[in-house]
Amino acid sequence: MNLHADKGKAGEPAEVERLEAEAVMSAKTRRPLYEARKKIFPKRAEGRFRQFKWLVMFVTLGIYYLTPWLRWDRGEFAPDQAVLIDLAHRRFYFFFIEIWPQEFFFVAGLLVMAGFGLFLVTSAVGRAWCGYTCPQTVWVDLFLVVERAIEGDRNARMKLENAPWTFDKIWKRISKHAIWIAIGVATGGAWIFYFADAPTLLMDVVTGEAQPVAYMTVAILTATTYLFGGLMREQVCIYMCPWPRIQAAMLDENSLVVTYNDWRGEPRSRHAKKAAAAGEIVGDCVDCNACVAVCPMGIDIRDGQQLECITCALCIDACDGVMDKIGKPRGLIAYATLDEYQSNMAMATANGTTSINPLNVRKPDGSFSDKVRHFNWRIIFRARTLLYMGVWSAVGIGLLVALLSRDRLELNVLHDRNPQYVLESNGSIRNGYTLRILNMIPEPRNIVVSLEGLPDATMKVNGVSAEEVRSFSVSVEPDEATTLKVFVTLPGDQVAWESEHFRFTVKDAAGGEENSYKAVFIGPGVKKR
Repeated sequence: MNLHADKGKAGEPAEVERLEAEAVMSAKTRRPLYEARKKIFPKRAEGRFRQFKWLVMFVTLGIYYLTPWLRWDRGEFAPDQAVLIDLAHRRFYFFFIEIWPQEFFFVAGLLVMAGFGLFLVTSAVGRAWCGYTCPQTVWVDLFLVVERAIEGDRNARMKLENAPWTFDKIWKRISKHAIWIAIGVATGGAWIFYFADAPTLLMDVVTGEAQPVAYMTVAILTATTYLFGGLMREQVCIYMCPWPRIQAAMLDENSLVVTYNDWRGEPRSRHAKKAAAAGEIVGDCVDCNACVAVCPMGIDIRDGQQLECITCALCIDACDGVMDKIGKPRGLIAYATLDEYQSNMAMATANGTTSINPLNVRKPDGSFSDKVRHFNWRIIFRARTLLYMGVWSAVGIGLLVALLSRDRLELNVLHDRNPQYVLESNGSIRNGYTLRILNMIPEPRNIVVSLEGLPDATMKVNGVSAEEVRSFSVSVEPDEATTLKVFVTLPGDQVAWESEHFRFTVKDAAGGEENSYKAVFIGPGVKKR
């Protein structure tokens, strides 16, 4: 049935066929936990929200599948994959950004931003994450595309489900599940490409030369994608995901959620023309069940807010199509706030003293009363959402500042523990140190190591300098840590204290970047001045 059919003759509203759609997951008829699942056959919707979901699906799947193949030139000493989680060398590459293990706070900060971003979106527009960008939703949409292409839309799929096992049914089922498994393999394959050079790993996987963990990962993700996206679908959202139970804490009376406006839709009637001719009061809802037929969660939005609702808004598209067909204004099902809904409901029920009368919200000419509240976008910018936005922005700015100001040359120093000092034959005192120079850029550098403080002290470096010096140069490998064994010697008559502080300084001879580390020189005891 085409819900967007033309109007009848002489501009009269066309009749709307009622769909036989059962809300198998309806809150009013919620079944026991262990009862066998009833399959849902969602009808394809058409409208602006469905188009937006198509866009989100193409963008998110495109990002997931194509990102490992993007290249980014970092020079000859670093991988050229734009996004790479290099577990072997403990590096994370994201285009021009390189994260070392000790910089994991950047990842933690991004997770904090993701959390507050989810709080912000939920408090403003309800479960928009669930309805549009959640991986479960995206892959279910993709699997439904395959299912519709092979088995047809809702009525054809229901007919096929109840049909005997003929060659046509077997062929369609095998084809559908084979494509679903292929999508699962592609999903698992794309995931492992984030952890190694994608072209090289692909050849290794195809030729059987990849590590066993790669095949195990692909197998596990293939199975979970096929199971969750193809077989379980709405069961994952209802029984496995904790977010439906958490979202209530994120919502308030000014959060936008998909709402059936029964203040204008009730009392519903399948024969509105006859009821109106008989002088009965009827609302705009013609009880066509279009909203139920398109719902991927198998609920009836007219039952009110339910934890099963993912606010995908496909019921809005279906209802708007029906309203267009019968010549009624759109918005019978719409994004609305609880505060707005309660205000309009109070008007329709005379502050709760009567049952719903849609005439109370309309003018004599049939248009809505000026007192009817409609969505105002300013309601999004309220204290709660501004607080979430402020925290989200503060964390983001903090991460950006830390990213732009971070050192790419670091020095760590470890004093020898045993012995802490050595008394030489000439009376000098020698301390041993292990210097670890981190060159955090993908190119070799010439680093000058110097002493600051202890004016009479000198140092000698194993494998670099056999002489006693105050500074020396050393070549460090790109994107690596270079370890040096350094001995610092101080004449015995200059050791005035049991311990004295000084600094090791490292400086890039070409770029000028430098760093230092405060160290301690330990002597045999306190000496009188």
